[in-house]
Amino acid sequence: MKTITVRSVNDTSKTYQFIDDGEPMRGGVKDVYFSPDKTYVVAIFREKLDFNQKERLQKITNHYLPQIKNKEAGDYYLNEVYRWPIDVVGHGELTGIIVPIYNSKFFFKKGYETSDLIKGKEKNGKWFAGAKFRNSQFPLRVAGSELGNWLSYFQVCVNLSRGVKKMHAMGLSHSDLSYNNVLIDPVEKSACMIDLDGLVVPGLFQAEVIGTAEFIAPEVLATKHLDKSDPNRKLPNRLTDLHALPILIYMFLLHRHPLKGSKVHDLDTEKDDLLSMGEKALFIEHPTDSSNRPKINQVSKWDLPWADISKLPYTITGPYLKTMFDRAFIDGLHNPMARPTAEEWEIALLKTTDLMQQCHNTSCDQKWYVFDNTSKPRCPFCGTAHQGTLPVLDFYYQFKESVWKPENHRLMVYNNQYLFQWHVDRNITRNEKITNRQKIPVGYFTFHNHKWVFVNQKLTSLKDVTDDKEIPINSMVELTDGKKLLLSKEDGGRLLLITMTNNN
Repeated sequence: MKTITVRSVNDTSKTYQFIDDGEPMRGGVKDVYFSPDKTYVVAIFREKLDFNQKERLQKITNHYLPQIKNKEAGDYYLNEVYRWPIDVVGHGELTGIIVPIYNSKFFFKKGYETSDLIKGKEKNGKWFAGAKFRNSQFPLRVAGSELGNWLSYFQVCVNLSRGVKKMHAMGLSHSDLSYNNVLIDPVEKSACMIDLDGLVVPGLFQAEVIGTAEFIAPEVLATKHLDKSDPNRKLPNRLTDLHALPILIYMFLLHRHPLKGSKVHDLDTEKDDLLSMGEKALFIEHPTDSSNRPKINQVSKWDLPWADISKLPYTITGPYLKTMFDRAFIDGLHNPMARPTAEEWEIALLKTTDLMQQCHNTSCDQKWYVFDNTSKPRCPFCGTAHQGTLPVLDFYYQFKESVWKPENHRLMVYNNQYLFQWHVDRNITRNEKITNRQKIPVGYFTFHNHKWVFVNQKLTSLKDVTDDKEIPINSMVELTDGKKLLLSKEDGGRLLLITMTNNN
């Protein structure tokens, strides 16, 4: 075992050290070594890099890293969403990169329910994307304590959407977005993108790989037989990221692949894979073409109940995400320009979290579900019906003097549900730039003396419009059917219309 010193290529006055015990962690193209204090790793490419490849790494560490660091929410991106390479080093004729160590939450504390085999290993996205690792009968099930609940995966997907949004805003694309290149921790509701040394810079650095099998866009697969210089050849870019991102979101929320169904295009498995993910790709839940729906007698028992789309259809993710999946896997599947942007995914995911209800069944695995807009809501996972009345709050905004229009955004109430500034004020967007002050709730909902009430903690101009009275701070207002509450008199202040459902 020896300690080796390497010098930065970007700044020759800087050096780094790593421990070589002769057994590095081997990635696809790099050998990875720990620094003596385990705060960073040195990942050395096994093959000699050409000028272009080295220049890409320098651009990623020299140009794009400061661009993230010095902008708003830089800490959030660099600590929470990315493990961004921070420097390039030389090691003899080989090149390496310095990457900060992963946060400890991204390593399994327990791993499998029945063995320690993956304890201490990194929480690669693939452990959480498929159904079998969460099936209680599967011998190698991931421990329940590592799986989180359904709501956790929405925040995981928000992080991934923001990561892609930020890259695209900087003119970069990922090119190989897949569950292998993300770490997730559902317990802490965290997700982090890794292996960021192959980013595509349009016009400067093309993709080195076409992607990971299940995440490659149909147009890339359909043209992969053409020469790289052929103008008809499609290579990974921003629009192919916008195919991989919804696949990740669909898999983390529904634990199945949106295109892997029962349709056979060719008896040769390799050709069939190429067609079913490429030229002939078809959404398994397509509303008018059911030819690719999974057949229950053909799916593995370990993949149930998630593989049964009649039991757990994609519509359980709610109206906003259903629309987004339709745009990604129907309109945009073979028309890349029609795919939703990463920011649209972020907004739809956040709006969906406002529709969440807690399941009344304490032993329900998922714990949460999206309100299905029916008068008799029930958890789709365990079938438990909602108990008691349920207030539904619809947001309205002032279109012009005394004209209020619906905002296509609602908030479901449950006991101790909070109201935040981004609900009150249209001018505050719930994104990564939210300040700590804006994260403090302005009030909360609770079931008190057999009535639903809202307790005002911070709103200075809350008004019950129906009864024409002010609701001062530290007082409460009962939620009744048809009641209107003006949350703020300021410009951008919203109006709430209350509907009481599940009355019987």
